[in-house]
Amino acid sequence: MRPGTSPVDPREWLRPSADGSWPIETLLDDVPGVVFYVKDALGRYVSINDTLRQRCGARHKSEVLGRTAAEVFAGEPGRRFKEQDERTLQEGRQMRDVLELYVGPRGEPIWCLTHKVPVFSADGAVVGVAGVSRDVPPLSERREGYARVADALAFMQAHYAQPLRIRELAARAGVSGDSFERLVRRVCHVSPKQYLLRVRLDAAVRLLRESDRSVAEVAHDCGYSDHSAFSRKFREVSGITPQTYRQRLRSGELQL
Repeated sequence: MRPGTSPVDPREWLRPSADGSWPIETLLDDVPGVVFYVKDALGRYVSINDTLRQRCGARHKSEVLGRTAAEVFAGEPGRRFKEQDERTLQEGRQMRDVLELYVGPRGEPIWCLTHKVPVFSADGAVVGVAGVSRDVPPLSERREGYARVADALAFMQAHYAQPLRIRELAARAGVSGDSFERLVRRVCHVSPKQYLLRVRLDAAVRLLRESDRSVAEVAHDCGYSDHSAFSRKFREVSGITPQTYRQRLRSGELQL
């Protein structure tokens, strides 16, 4: 920098370019398993990365920009995203580490952790929403700490139909509840409760795909004594009900 010149604020890089694109998109376009977006005060996309474009089936980002989640994602998932956006815009609250289940084009489960924050103007008004969702990677035995929780994780995988208590699982691992929480997050990228939920709903997806068992029977097989509670939880994390998921499989909307 020459003497007498003013330094350029690097935050200028975060602002939109002349063509309307956001440089941060370029940074995040090639990061695998990460969805990024910014929306305006009406919940319309103003910036997305390429992973989001691919997941909503668009050929170009321009097909998504200017539209709301309800317009981009059909049915209940779109409504769920829209409701999340409206709560964030109205209440100015952050969403952190929300475990969500996306249904892939072949009906396969894709688990993500979602973070969503309000965007504020200089005078403190909420003017938009920014969010990141990252895929939860598969469990790896090579990850640090795996050996210490392996028995407890295997127990969850084998006995998810039973009522399980986190403190009892921690005791199986021979650690305190707080240590168990930290170890499971390090190994699985989610909390123990989130991991158990994932195991149960992954099993539910398999049964809905591969068996003719009723939703009530699937709920019981996956650790839910009340099938309505199972349906609510399934819809909460996936945006669709178990019945709708099975109907889409059978109609050919989702390819096995």
